[in-house]
Amino acid sequence: MEKTIQQWADEITGAVETVFYGKRRVIRKILCALLSRGHVLLEDVPGTGKTILARALANTLGTQFKRLQCTPDLLPADVLGVTIWSAEQQKFLFRQGPIMTNMLLVDEINRATPRTQAALLEAMAERQISVDGRRLKLPEPFFLIATENPVEFEGTFPLPEAQKDRFLLSLSIGYPDTAAEAVMLESQRQIEHPVDSLKPVTKVDEILALQEAVTRIHVDSALRDYMLALVAASRSHPAVRLSASPRGSLALYRASQALAAMEGRSYVIPEDIKSLVPDVFRKRLILHPESIIKNISVDRIIESIVDSVPVPVFKEGV
Repeated sequence: MEKTIQQWADEITGAVETVFYGKRRVIRKILCALLSRGHVLLEDVPGTGKTILARALANTLGTQFKRLQCTPDLLPADVLGVTIWSAEQQKFLFRQGPIMTNMLLVDEINRATPRTQAALLEAMAERQISVDGRRLKLPEPFFLIATENPVEFEGTFPLPEAQKDRFLLSLSIGYPDTAAEAVMLESQRQIEHPVDSLKPVTKVDEILALQEAVTRIHVDSALRDYMLALVAASRSHPAVRLSASPRGSLALYRASQALAAMEGRSYVIPEDIKSLVPDVFRKRLILHPESIIKNISVDRIIESIVDSVPVPVFKEGV
């Protein structure tokens, strides 16, 4: 018997929670992005477990996983791959870069130069790369998780708006509560990290099938119009200089379908949309300088946008 999307998500979440404590919401949102065929930006202070979370997901998903540590001297060829001359075979051979994988962790992406950051754009949007005049398809599924530390600005290069828009969701892990941190301390009383003991609970073919199933989740026309109204409100808000793009509308639509499926429903409800708006909009809204001077946060603006748009009357199952 094949697993439902809800069963699959619950199984993955439960496995990751055995080594990454107290952050169920973040785990579920990342799985939501994976099912939506999107990518995730994890932005938080150092030491909150961003890299461990990515490793735990990779081990549990059973996909091919590679990690790319960004530094200012990292070159595009270090990401995409390089063609080299083989004296033994008397021909040029292409040596694949770390991007040719199912799941790629780009650690501290804002430490890479703009040139190297740009090398990720085509891969994230079109699931292909261009090397030496050739286009190479990336493996399916292709899922990218990028991390950045917002408090360390020396030796960093801010992500351009075009690249922020490539991420389906932008998430912050936050500090664990005291109880979760106490469990974490006890679990570390061993040589190996607990994440190394995680075993795969799914397969690549299963992930691809579930991604296809998510596209069939029903979205009522009233809820589609509700999403468009939220996007329109972001474009007309006086404090916003750059608003959500059509890619943002599509991200909200797809993520809502995935979240509904993870909750065991074949249709989207308003609560799915409202819970995702902050994560979809957060990196897509750029405020006017005067709003920043007044210490008005993007999350506060998003909250006001959600409050200003009437929620459509919707009956579950209809």
